[in-house]
Amino acid sequence: MHIEEVQMKQRTLEGFGSRLTTIRKSRGMTQAELGAAVGGSNRVIAYCEQDEAQPHGPLLAELAQTLRVSTDELLGIAHFRDKTAPGVARLRKRLRQVEKLSKADQQAVLKFVDALVETRQRGKAAGGGA
Repeated sequence: MHIEEVQMKQRTLEGFGSRLTTIRKSRGMTQAELGAAVGGSNRVIAYCEQDEAQPHGPLLAELAQTLRVSTDELLGIAHFRDKTAPGVARLRKRLRQVEKLSKADQQAVLKFVDALVETRQRGKAAGGGA
């Protein structure tokens, strides 16, 4: 092995693991959910979230696409700016839980949400400001 090859293998993506963790959590995803979304497992994501992680190119691209960030943001070249409104990550997490319910239960949840939204909109239209 040439000296240059050894040096390349020793280089790490400084802060990659912590950036990935921050971004994943801002999206309300678990390691298992992100792993499944990129065709892997929670073990793959746990590895990537370590300090000395070295994800390969195709995985890096899949992570960026799934998390809706640029590869530059994941690599730390560009600063990650979480554009998600506070509370949205929790809402997304709950919606993923609803997706796991039976179709009948999903419909019940949607009917409840629709009724709540309609009630709030009527209240605002009537000047209640709910």
